[in-house]
Amino acid sequence: MTSDTATANADARRLLLQAIRDPAAMAGLSEGDLDLTLRVARRARLLGRLGHALKTRELLETLPQVVVDQFTGALAMADARARLARWELDRIDWALGSEASMPLITMKGCTYLLLDLPNVHGRIFADVDLMTTEQELEPLEARLNAAGWRTTELTPYDQNYYRRWTHELPPLIHEEREVEIDLHHSVMPRTARLKPDSAKLVEASQPVAGSRYRVLADEDIVLHAMVHLMFDSDLGDKLRDLVDIADLLEHFAARDAEFPAKLLDRAATLDLLRPAFYSLRYTSRLLGLELSGLTEELASRGAPNAIVVWLMDRLVPRGLFPEHPDRPSRLTGVARLLLYMRSHWIRMPPWLLAYHLSYKFVVTRLRGKQAA
Repeated sequence: MTSDTATANADARRLLLQAIRDPAAMAGLSEGDLDLTLRVARRARLLGRLGHALKTRELLETLPQVVVDQFTGALAMADARARLARWELDRIDWALGSEASMPLITMKGCTYLLLDLPNVHGRIFADVDLMTTEQELEPLEARLNAAGWRTTELTPYDQNYYRRWTHELPPLIHEEREVEIDLHHSVMPRTARLKPDSAKLVEASQPVAGSRYRVLADEDIVLHAMVHLMFDSDLGDKLRDLVDIADLLEHFAARDAEFPAKLLDRAATLDLLRPAFYSLRYTSRLLGLELSGLTEELASRGAPNAIVVWLMDRLVPRGLFPEHPDRPSRLTGVARLLLYMRSHWIRMPPWLLAYHLSYKFVVTRLRGKQAA
């Protein structure tokens, strides 16, 4: 990687971080820097969030009209996707009927929407994530199938992989609206090294007023966001998820001074100290969030060995941040490959990982030969 490429990517990260921390600073950017900020913010799925921050501070009109138009479009798209999410939740409610009594817990974006949490504004919804008990999973799937949500057609191997090894069913997609539902029975795959007790998550969940839906407890909302980022993804272009975590932490800590201590206790109870450690480390290092005592306590209780921490400190920022759109970095590609490998390593025991990758390699080669 040339020094020009390294400088260009560092500039892209600096501009995006500056916009997240201080949206007002965008008014003082040069035309080129403002254009780059918009491009990387869009790739990071943060354009709507920045637009909302500028709009609520009455700063949007301080920017050139072409920039205002882009932020306005991003906000309109976010509003449209939020309406779609609300409608899909309504249709699921209708499809299940009043006799369906299973706990139905929203997760991630739909929870933020139902609770009107700070990170919902300007957020683009992609799908509907729901959680219920493992016993209710198949009856729930059957009801949704009957009402027009079709389970994704997969190979027998992939069907078995989802149903036997993971924490969710194959995605369901509505035959008319093409909105995806992901049905979970846990926040981590059965094969993962960490074993949070799903029954405790369901037991602590709270009803949403005027709705059939429930949401996770405050601490569990944050912990699930941490798990989803640090243990259920490859971290590629996932800066928005880290920003979500920072927003949630600030919100709940401002509402309850004891929240950091409660979060730490809950992470220990659910065997989630490691994702909490990583999440707090990088919200502090990259976004400047500080929660008194929590980061230090997690470092003593949830950190891996010093070599792993050193390596993650070099990989995670490269994976999370979008690359400069005109100067992609080879080092970023290497970092993301290593993080992708890590994401599989921590989700499967070695024997299953070897079997899974071998199968996928053989099938891919056979399909390639058949296509030729």
